[in-house]
Amino acid sequence: MQHICNASCTHSKTPAEEALVKEEFQVARRSFLRDAMVAGSSAVSVGALTSTMAPSAFAQSARAGNGMASHYYIPAAANTVLWGYFSKSAKPVVEVQSGDFLTIETLTHHANDDAERMVKGDKGAESVFFWDKQRKGVDRRGAGPMDAKVGAGGGQGVHICTGPVRVQGAEPGDILEVRIVDVALRPSANPAFKGRAFGSNAAANWGFHYGDTLTEPKKREVVTIYEMDATGERNWARAVYNYRWTPQTDPFGIVHATIDYPGVPVNHATVSKNEKILTNIRVPVRPHFGTMGVAPAEAEMVTSIPPNHTGGNIDNWRIGKGATVYYPVAVDGAMFSVGDPHASQGDSELCGTAIECSLTGTFQLILHKKADLPGTPLAELRYPLLETQDEWLLHGFSYANYLAELGPKAQDDIYTKSSVDKALRDAYHKMRHFLMTTQGLGEDEAISLMSIAVDFGITQVVDGNWGVHAVVKKSIFPARG
Repeated sequence: MQHICNASCTHSKTPAEEALVKEEFQVARRSFLRDAMVAGSSAVSVGALTSTMAPSAFAQSARAGNGMASHYYIPAAANTVLWGYFSKSAKPVVEVQSGDFLTIETLTHHANDDAERMVKGDKGAESVFFWDKQRKGVDRRGAGPMDAKVGAGGGQGVHICTGPVRVQGAEPGDILEVRIVDVALRPSANPAFKGRAFGSNAAANWGFHYGDTLTEPKKREVVTIYEMDATGERNWARAVYNYRWTPQTDPFGIVHATIDYPGVPVNHATVSKNEKILTNIRVPVRPHFGTMGVAPAEAEMVTSIPPNHTGGNIDNWRIGKGATVYYPVAVDGAMFSVGDPHASQGDSELCGTAIECSLTGTFQLILHKKADLPGTPLAELRYPLLETQDEWLLHGFSYANYLAELGPKAQDDIYTKSSVDKALRDAYHKMRHFLMTTQGLGEDEAISLMSIAVDFGITQVVDGNWGVHAVVKKSIFPARG
């Protein structure tokens, strides 16, 4: 399949570019396969991975495969991404089997906030962000109408999602387990910034803070550019400069007075940069994916912004290297996509965004069939479940399945109906269900335990369908046989 390859395939690149891609791919593989890889092969023995990957606590419901797993590499390019939406009917970029590995490039939709640092020289990013007077590299940006005044797709959904990936044999009622094996920063391809990676934080009009500020103007949008060390020698980010958003005219001639459409090129001649900001402040880098999940069944196209029972824009910084997420499959093939990469984010994502920074992740997809779930902890799972080395995390939303609960206009109405109270109530219901079904507790036992040993935190208050996560330590439970 075009642009989907193992380590030995080639694209229409220059020799230097091809060598770089191959080297990056080999480095990504070595970081998690260690010496288990057979040189030149696109398949590895799953058994060989047991020394480097801890088995999932819930893996007993996984159906055994043939003992071999393929490894696919999916570059981010104009023909391998959906910009701003999930779709059950989109053409998959690749079809994989349960147990297969994928190394997937993801791009931040905020890269044009500083194209010199985050787009220039990067062939994949340039193909996605291309925009001149005649056309855009990716025209549809969002699930809205194609003739929207602001731009095709209407910006009703903003995240660049690489995929979808079709999982062979996946059907509604199954569970897709997604293991995040590795995550790496995407280096700037501009020689002037060699060895560095960059991200953008937009304190934007959809932020919780908007209009509630001490200084004028009360309603302002400020973009802050952050720098990371792409070589791995430094694990913190520093602010480079910020600027206040000014009306930007896109190549089609539409004026964007606010940040209302993804990927609008920012003309830096129109903004005033402040370089003495956050002096000596070190922000811990914890790369993760803000948006990851499978396609919902309720509509052909679903905006990427509000999260839902099939995952999506959960925006939990814990969804990074070493984590596993379980998603209920809603459509044939599952149709897995990932995007909205972040270098760092705090709980709540208060101003509207994280450090939006392009990343490359390596994932293993494992399918748990519905028929195999009874009697396992994954039985009755109807929500995204996050597992880390030490914790289980459940995600409550203002509406557990807003598409089903709010009806035909759900993708518009959700933005006026969310509250932290509703999200906390949903998180309580899900944690109660989790404790009763996976740990065998009675309801009164579960409620007592939630009050004394479960932490509830605000995941985000900016994605339309607000989120609260519930965290419980694995160590409080008896060891499983």
